[in-house]
Amino acid sequence: MPGGCSRGPAAGDGRLRLARLALVLLGWVSSSSLTSSAPSTSSTSFLASAVSAQPPLPGQCPQLCECSEAARTVKCVNRNLTEVPADLPPYVRNLFLTGNQLAVLPAGAFARRPPLAELAALNLSGSRLQEVRAGAFEHLPSLRQLDLSHNPLAHLSPFTFSGSNASFSAPSPLVELMLNHIVPPEDHRQNRSFEGMVAASLRAGHALRGLQRLELASNHFLFLPRDVLAHLPGLRHLDLRNNSLVSLTYVSFRNLTHLQSLHLEDNALKVLHNGTLAELQSLPHVRVFLDNNPWVCDCHMVDMVAWLKETEVVQGKARLACAFPEKMRNRALLELNSSHLECDPILPPSLQTSYVFLGIVLALIGAIFLLVLYLNRKGIKKWMHNIRDACRDHMEGYHYRYEINADPRLTNLSSNSDV
Repeated sequence: MPGGCSRGPAAGDGRLRLARLALVLLGWVSSSSLTSSAPSTSSTSFLASAVSAQPPLPGQCPQLCECSEAARTVKCVNRNLTEVPADLPPYVRNLFLTGNQLAVLPAGAFARRPPLAELAALNLSGSRLQEVRAGAFEHLPSLRQLDLSHNPLAHLSPFTFSGSNASFSAPSPLVELMLNHIVPPEDHRQNRSFEGMVAASLRAGHALRGLQRLELASNHFLFLPRDVLAHLPGLRHLDLRNNSLVSLTYVSFRNLTHLQSLHLEDNALKVLHNGTLAELQSLPHVRVFLDNNPWVCDCHMVDMVAWLKETEVVQGKARLACAFPEKMRNRALLELNSSHLECDPILPPSLQTSYVFLGIVLALIGAIFLLVLYLNRKGIKKWMHNIRDACRDHMEGYHYRYEINADPRLTNLSSNSDV
């Protein structure tokens, strides 16, 4: 067909002209973006320079990482990374950076262009982090879950979660925060209270008002600072298991009206006092877990035993048993009454033996000391006489000078004799 044959070459020429025009435009754009003013020699060089100047593709996966755009997940696990990858794809929603060598997390560690606006879950556990600086998690507006567990955090900035300027930063979007086993070695604590450092980061700027889950297990806490929970009114789950808490006397749960679970297993609690019992009973939804604590069943336990028999707050309360004194060991708390709880518990036999041995040792030391004094009684007596004579001569000299200074005649006589 002649009509069809005549249209074929014309269409081909049109496509060729469009392709040439596109190459010229690409070369012009690339040349205007370069700092060098040297003119290019061909359209091919323009195109190569334009391609090399382009930023990484939005869907590009960082080296040494595994990415799934469909699952919105990036995994950089056990790669010995020393810093957060710079080319994280903006689609990432779940980021795993576990098992690396990060050491320090600086301010703005996740600041990117375009921002990681969809990042909701960040796992940094087991990455040997020793320091997290102020504003490390800024520019993550959707971050809901953060796991810093199993890192020896010697320095946790008070503004870690509130931003570099707590006075002007927005509240943190965090809902779940895991800080399990973050206690540093003893020689890296910088002579500071580890409990106080963690508490300061939790209360700075009231940034964690929306936090619902807080895990602080296995941190060797000896106590909880007085106001560590004061600025966490939305908390629903609090995990303090496997610490060394001896008492809850100074911490208040009164404002945690939404608290649903409180884990206190495997601590060193000996008794819960009336103030703590009343606060726990006042929380409408809470369930408390108290297993594996060394309860001391003496007269101070009377109120707690009575409370346990009436309350439904404590889960598994039938398993709670005495650890001391020896005669009460392994007896269930719910089976006790006031007649079983003596105010003067008998010390364990091993402790009694230790006190007896200590008394014998002290008696022997005293006897040896008295024997040494007796054998050296003559020398000691002579030494005492010498001290007495020296003191007497010294006091007579003072007395003589005092008499001269007190009598003006003697003073004038003394001055004339000097002349």
